[in-house]
Amino acid sequence: MKNQNKLTGKNVLITAGAQGIGESITRHFIDSGANVAIHYFSSADTANQLKEYATSKGQKAVTISGDLTKEADANALVEKTVEAFGGLDILINNAGSLVARRMLSEMEATFWQKVMDINLTSMMFVTRAASPYLAKNDNSSIVNLASLAGRKGGHPGSLAYSTSKGAILTFTRALSSELGPQGIRVNAVAPGLILGTSFHNTHTTKESAAETTAGIPIQRAGNAADVARAVVYLASEYDGFITGATLDINGGVYNM
Repeated sequence: MKNQNKLTGKNVLITAGAQGIGESITRHFIDSGANVAIHYFSSADTANQLKEYATSKGQKAVTISGDLTKEADANALVEKTVEAFGGLDILINNAGSLVARRMLSEMEATFWQKVMDINLTSMMFVTRAASPYLAKNDNSSIVNLASLAGRKGGHPGSLAYSTSKGAILTFTRALSSELGPQGIRVNAVAPGLILGTSFHNTHTTKESAAETTAGIPIQRAGNAADVARAVVYLASEYDGFITGATLDINGGVYNM
């Protein structure tokens, strides 16, 4: 694809890039010719396999662990990436988690803050650290992972998660205005039901998945590659005209 060829030699940082959707995103960038910095929290083995895959294709790759809810770890992630590659062209903010299902009546301040830190504050930390390096290029790109839950409110027990993902939609729009003059485009993707990932394996029952799938117009759930292709497209259009947008990836169950 022409757009993928634009990524040859580009330096990409993917948070949580060795698990679930993140792993697929990393593989798609590698297959598009990019150099990849693969952040991981607990998936060291997969991260190293992805690194080997990239180097086998003659591309640069580095694996970096860290807890991105810690400001120092987020800053170190970006610094190590730039040190390894000499610059940064694309940032993919993929890290996030539902953590657990908790209704409002069960909500504790510590749980609420934990979810916000994982999904939103960590994204701010990494983006803040990366933006000066992205701004050094004529054209750069950021893609944030939101969720259909941020559009619709999610299923019962996802109040904190859905709220944080809804905030990412606004974070994306605000950043696109703030960073646009620096040549940085900022977009988001909002995946719906994406099966085959640890997220839904942990938090979604088979019955709930089947019920949700039955309501999807194209009559199937999504997979990680469905999301990865969209992320790569938005990133590869780093010199394009799309910014401040959210691409919904849900099989038509919700659109606006």
